[in-house]
Amino acid sequence: MKLFTLEATRALAERVGEKAGVAVCAHEEREFEDGEFKVRALESVSGEAVFVCQSLFSDARYSVTDKLCRLLFFVGSLKDAGASEVIALVPYLGFARKDRRTKSRDPVTTRYVASMFEAVGLDEIVTADVHNLAAYENAFRCRKRNLEAAPLFAEHFSDAIGEDARIVVLSPDAGGVKRAKAFAAELSRSRSQDVELAFMEKHRSEGRVSGELFAGEVEGAVVIVIDDLISGGTTMVRAARVSMERGARAVHGAATHGVFGEGTAVALGAPDLTSVVVTDTVGAVRERGAGLASKLVVLDSAALFADRVRRAMSPSGIGELS
Repeated sequence: MKLFTLEATRALAERVGEKAGVAVCAHEEREFEDGEFKVRALESVSGEAVFVCQSLFSDARYSVTDKLCRLLFFVGSLKDAGASEVIALVPYLGFARKDRRTKSRDPVTTRYVASMFEAVGLDEIVTADVHNLAAYENAFRCRKRNLEAAPLFAEHFSDAIGEDARIVVLSPDAGGVKRAKAFAAELSRSRSQDVELAFMEKHRSEGRVSGELFAGEVEGAVVIVIDDLISGGTTMVRAARVSMERGARAVHGAATHGVFGEGTAVALGAPDLTSVVVTDTVGAVRERGAGLASKLVVLDSAALFADRVRRAMSPSGIGELS
């Protein structure tokens, strides 16, 4: 079994390898003058089960499409070189938000990305807290796994919030209720206390967010707003503001993926939010969140992916799905 990474995700992949007890193997990424490139393994993969790590988000050097293309080419080259299985560790799965048609002739991008992975022979994809789990599972016909960051958040908030606090986990939209329930259950076990639930109504159209329904009681409580990602920050700030208007004692924001577009850090600096907690599935999150200072907490996600790598080394082998 071998572990590779593309350079853009090397820091996270090396932590995954360290926790799994596996060294990251050497590869080459060569750039050509016209903007094209090639990616290849620098050691034999014939007959091997191979993991490749690449998180799909845009940064200062590569766009999300650049990273996707590099990952696809690398997967294809590994299969051509005789790898018995290729498993992609994709901490943040780009293009997963457009998972259904909401307007006439809309693309269903999640399905198209899945088709590209399958075309190059991918055997399994592993990601964390995908935007729409049902759409993800339906789009990919290869083996797929969705890892939940709820245990990481539960461990953090169990220590960060006082023992006497009443806690309410808030989903900022109806689509995230299952995620909120899973996190609330994890936090309840961690703290050995009941954790309540609430949710808000949210409709988004052409960049505008609306919806007035709020279900749950947050007065006097510490509220944790849980979501899969923070991009512009509008959803998180809106949930925090409404919670404070309803008498919440404090509001913390938590999301697995700190995508953080331009202006997000300014939005999240709103006084209604006590802290913003994300994982490192999207790299350089502290740089993009500059200005939030100690308000921003970044959790290490490597253990989630290292567990999948360790399982591949167990007697039950690569295809084990539990």
